[in-house]
Amino acid sequence: MPSFTPIFIPGLLCTELLFAKQRAKLPIQGYIADTTRHNSIHEMALAALDLCDGPLLPLGLSLGGSVALEMARLAPQRMAAMALLSSNCRDDSAENQRQRQQAIALAKNAGFQGVTRHLMPRLLSEAALQDEAIIADVLSMAAAIGRIGFVNQQTAIMGRRAQHDTLARFDAPVLVLCGNVDVLTPPNMSVEMADLAPQAKLCLLNGIGHLSSIEAPEAVFHALESLFELAAD
Repeated sequence: MPSFTPIFIPGLLCTELLFAKQRAKLPIQGYIADTTRHNSIHEMALAALDLCDGPLLPLGLSLGGSVALEMARLAPQRMAAMALLSSNCRDDSAENQRQRQQAIALAKNAGFQGVTRHLMPRLLSEAALQDEAIIADVLSMAAAIGRIGFVNQQTAIMGRRAQHDTLARFDAPVLVLCGNVDVLTPPNMSVEMADLAPQAKLCLLNGIGHLSSIEAPEAVFHALESLFELAAD
């Protein structure tokens, strides 16, 4: 049994379903962090750190990766390792902030619709777009997060800090994983993070989009399994 506790941190408009297939196979299921109640990455990270005592292994996708990095900045001594899936270590660009503000205003004024099918190409690869089960899971997760959760998450992302220094100082194993057709967090952002962290392993998945853990559950499981083994050494 690992001597650390995994903390799974879902991305924007995602629930624990995002990691369900990996958690079912890993030696310990750990906890799911809540990214809906707070509107800052810092508060999300504090809440995740409070889920348990002792060594941790945060595993985050996209927004979840930002929370994992903030956990590592706040409590580096507790980090057995870290997994950053479909993530980046930069602050939010002015253009991205403008788009998020528009999305927040739309959600508040015109009602919340979650993820609609015309947004799916930004989340999934062309192959995954043909899989109705994957589409159904994405739509279900977004509906479960709801308007308030969505606004909190977007607000948190807009205020996130750059974490280049956190990665450069991180002295435990890091898995940096991304699909090579991810349009939201392109592979160059993962390469950037892997180049910064001294013990990083970069894993790029061919033909996979942003929601890597759903599109490529087996590949992501095997990558996490290897990380768990490194962290247990």
